[in-house]
Amino acid sequence: MTSAATPAPGETSTTVRIRPDVAALPAYVPGARPDAESPVEIAKLSSNELPFPPQDAVVEAITRAATGANRYPEMTGESLTQALARRWGVESEQVVVGNGSVALIQHLLDAVCRPGDEVVIPWRSFEAYPICVAVAGARAVRIPLTPDARHDVPAMLAAVTPRTRVVMACTPNNPTGTILTACELAELVAGVSRDVVVLIDEAYLDFVTDPEAGDALTLLAGAPNLVVSRTFSKAHALAGMRVGYLVCEPGLAAAIRSVATPFGVNLPAQAAAAAALGDAELARTAERSATIAAERDRVVTALRAQGWEVPDSQGNFFWLGVGDETTALAEHFRAAGILVRPFAGEGVRISIGTTTDNERVLAAAASWLDR
Repeated sequence: MTSAATPAPGETSTTVRIRPDVAALPAYVPGARPDAESPVEIAKLSSNELPFPPQDAVVEAITRAATGANRYPEMTGESLTQALARRWGVESEQVVVGNGSVALIQHLLDAVCRPGDEVVIPWRSFEAYPICVAVAGARAVRIPLTPDARHDVPAMLAAVTPRTRVVMACTPNNPTGTILTACELAELVAGVSRDVVVLIDEAYLDFVTDPEAGDALTLLAGAPNLVVSRTFSKAHALAGMRVGYLVCEPGLAAAIRSVATPFGVNLPAQAAAAAALGDAELARTAERSATIAAERDRVVTALRAQGWEVPDSQGNFFWLGVGDETTALAEHFRAAGILVRPFAGEGVRISIGTTTDNERVLAAAASWLDR
């Protein structure tokens, strides 16, 4: 038996004809996971996860729901949708829940993009964006961040053409942590015609403490083309459950539901998210988020005192833009038992962990500068 030839870049080993644009897609690279055989204790700071477990009421809800796993869940998560609508003061028809916010972003793009359409995105930003755009058959138009790692709103607006279907922004931006201010957010939304979607990804909004930061939901009533994306993965400590949601005008929400996978959010995940919206659970989430934000500010201040240039982060992470030294710096942290998220040739993103984890980060960062 002869072995199959190694596929060339952009090719696959299958005999089935794959869409060329899909075959050429880079795979999404998740944050590194600890090696079970590691001789040292590992701090996993590579995926922007909360260092705290889900709250007790949430775990109890998951356990109860699991006993009914022989039955399908509500197809579109009606109960969770209604709870979210009450939480944010919108109509339930405006809320779409899904298997994480990335899946919902994909559904949105599938609903509005045709082959050859354009989607304007900031860059560097969330790595999944250009992949989602390509899967939808559209073309990502990447607008570089400003030198201080912020969105270049005028440049994003200038990039809009008759082929543009969506303008996307992430605030706080992943991986730099920088925000759109309320003024910048209003400028972006107002600067796009009503037949073009403006998608604002607010996955990390709970960690924001800057009073100048924008909140996209406050603009929703006056912008029928605005879509706001949020998640339970970060502040609610439910990354492993995969639950996110979009808020937008009812007609667009219905279109997104029409292309979504039926029963896309499993039964325990729906129960977990609903439990996380309890009054006591929301209060505890706010306390935890404040703790993480305070640690973030402490760590960033300490890094700057060491001599590092760190953008103003409002997420549960921060960015070290070290360019060509990215791989070496990531390996330096790994040798110290710390997993970070490298973006080759650009920089590393480091999540805020426990106080002990963060002290290890500061020690490793100092030793890098002293090498």
